[in-house]
Amino acid sequence: MSTYKELTVQIENLQKQAAHARQSEIANAIADIKEKMRDYGITLTDLGLTGAKKAGKAKEPVAPKYRDSVSGATWSGRGKPPRWIAGQDRDAFSIK
Repeated sequence: MSTYKELTVQIENLQKQAAHARQSEIANAIADIKEKMRDYGITLTDLGLTGAKKAGKAKEPVAPKYRDSVSGATWSGRGKPPRWIAGQDRDAFSIK
């Protein structure tokens, strides 16, 4: 029967072997993917891996709820309040 020290040495060796095998397999997979991309003319854009936004429902702008009577500026009520309404009664600026 193996001792604790022998088993821990075996574990460390197996972990090193597993890490090396994983790196080797990843390198092979990457090379295979690159080859197929070249063969078929696939680009990163085709895969959706560029800066393009994800397709889906576009967010619609929120209608303003408040208007400054002096400047005509509006605010939807979301996010940080603008200076012209901060600390004041919002009902006075409400769009009806």
